[in-house]
Amino acid sequence: MTSSQTSKKQDLPPTAWAVLGLLSFPGERTGYELKKWADSSLRFFYWSPAISQIYAELRRLEELGYAASTRSGPEEARAKRRYVITDAGREALAGWAGDTAEAGPPVLKHGLLLRIWLGHLSEPRELRAMVTEHLERTRDELAAVREAMEHAADVREWAFPTLALRWSERQHLAELELAEALLADLEQAGARAGTRAGDGTRATAQAGEATLAEPAERERQADGDAPTPG
Repeated sequence: MTSSQTSKKQDLPPTAWAVLGLLSFPGERTGYELKKWADSSLRFFYWSPAISQIYAELRRLEELGYAASTRSGPEEARAKRRYVITDAGREALAGWAGDTAEAGPPVLKHGLLLRIWLGHLSEPRELRAMVTEHLERTRDELAAVREAMEHAADVREWAFPTLALRWSERQHLAELELAEALLADLEQAGARAGTRAGDGTRATAQAGEATLAEPAERERQADGDAPTPG
């Protein structure tokens, strides 16, 4: 391997390794087939690259000598390019997969929770509707995970992908439990807000207390201390 290839190897993004990982299973596959497999496996526990990303990474992997491709002949109505992993690619992938120091912690980016965090800008019924929709979507995803598990169950080469899918099944079940608890929390928060809104006397008293607050306290409130330490 040349020094240029070594440098590129070090700079490979996770998407490249994911695409190479899809190629590490037996058989030749087109970019479209790799995308379909990513949609039915990787997306349940990592993410699914866009088809444009897959083709970009395939070109990069070929340049590094980690993948090779062949173009279909005239016997096919539509020409296709099929890709396979090379020995050098398999060796590099095994080294990357075995480097646990580079795995890093899991990163959670929960779009729904970001909106719940900004719940003071929404109506309670809107927040509850969001969570209800999330529950329905998660149930659909859980069904898709289980379908993928069933499809892979009897294929010996997919034993480890099946373990990842089984983890994803548990994760989706936990997500359902968390969302149900969040819905209950929202109901309680809405009830408390309704109680406060209905108590005009208490609201008036609180407004008076705020007016009489010590200057230092008023300054602290104006500065907008964060609701959590840090």
